[in-house]
Amino acid sequence: MKKIWHLLTVVAIALVSLTTLSGCSSVANQDILKADQKSKQITWGVKADTRLFGLEDIRTGKLEGFEIDLAKAMTKEILGPQGKAVFVPVTSGTRVPLLKNGNIDAIMATMTITPEREKQVDFTKSYFDAGQSLLVKKGSPIKDIQDLNKPGEVILGVSGSNSVKNVAKFAPKARVLQLSDYAQAMTALKSKQGDALTTDNGILYGMASENPGYEVVGGNFTKEPYGIAVNKNQAPFRNKLNWALNRLEKNGTYNHLLLKWFGNVKGFNYQEMKR
Repeated sequence: MKKIWHLLTVVAIALVSLTTLSGCSSVANQDILKADQKSKQITWGVKADTRLFGLEDIRTGKLEGFEIDLAKAMTKEILGPQGKAVFVPVTSGTRVPLLKNGNIDAIMATMTITPEREKQVDFTKSYFDAGQSLLVKKGSPIKDIQDLNKPGEVILGVSGSNSVKNVAKFAPKARVLQLSDYAQAMTALKSKQGDALTTDNGILYGMASENPGYEVVGGNFTKEPYGIAVNKNQAPFRNKLNWALNRLEKNGTYNHLLLKWFGNVKGFNYQEMKR
């Protein structure tokens, strides 16, 4: 399955490369909300390799996770019972290009709201408040990010993620090895290509749950609020997404999904996330 998703990523990148500048302009001028209301579907860019958020079930071939369920619920709120959520797998490196070129309508893929990214896209309010942490092999002498701030230490991360950039602030003496996705990063950690893997805590707890020999350490040394990204000049669409989020928070659906995916995750305090 990893090979299949790798192939899909390659195809996605090829699609981005083939899109012309005139195509980008037409996307910018299109009212995405009206188009989606007409087609009765929203196309979401989501992760396919991130347990708890967006991961393919190898038994069914379907994507499952908190973000998948939240996107489905938001689609129904915006478009009604007949509304359909369409999912396109993205990585940290391909999600913005795919959005800018019109291959997807919105990104819900563990994407932290940052000033740098706000220059490229517009975000909804935060729907998940994560924090960066570390994943290490059980028994490792590494207990926090400062233990990695020395020459010779190697930290694993995913290309295009905010986590990789944060390492330069908190452990500038360490070397960062960037992989294309979390599956490859986990494989690299297991093969001892790095001393620790870093990304947001929710993602790491998901990885630890399927790899019992590894654990999350160090607490959160950053704040990583996730937002849904849309193209610039799509204020009606972004406002509608915020409206849907508020509705799901008020009617209890948000907390129900949070409990479903994070309520039994060892070490993760989902109570702090409730709204």
